[in-house]
Amino acid sequence: MIDKKKFGAKIKTKRKEIRLTQREVSELTGLSRNYISDLESGRYLPSVETLVSLAQPLKLDLNALLMTEIQVYECDSLEDHLNNQEATR
Repeated sequence: MIDKKKFGAKIKTKRKEIRLTQREVSELTGLSRNYISDLESGRYLPSVETLVSLAQPLKLDLNALLMTEIQVYECDSLEDHLNNQEATR
């Protein structure tokens, strides 16, 4: 599962890298400033539609962003699996 806090932190970092405020992102995407704040704080995971809305103004590479999260999840799952196998020996 994707970690909402880490995902939100990545969005916030990207926004700050390109020197946009939450209000400016709100104006560019049509999303409320409060919702952007909630995304960045990890309160919610954005829908695919929301990610697409954020992609252009934040210059997000959605494939890279999502694949990183999926790979981390798969590695964590593999590590858990191996630890469980070792514990049952």
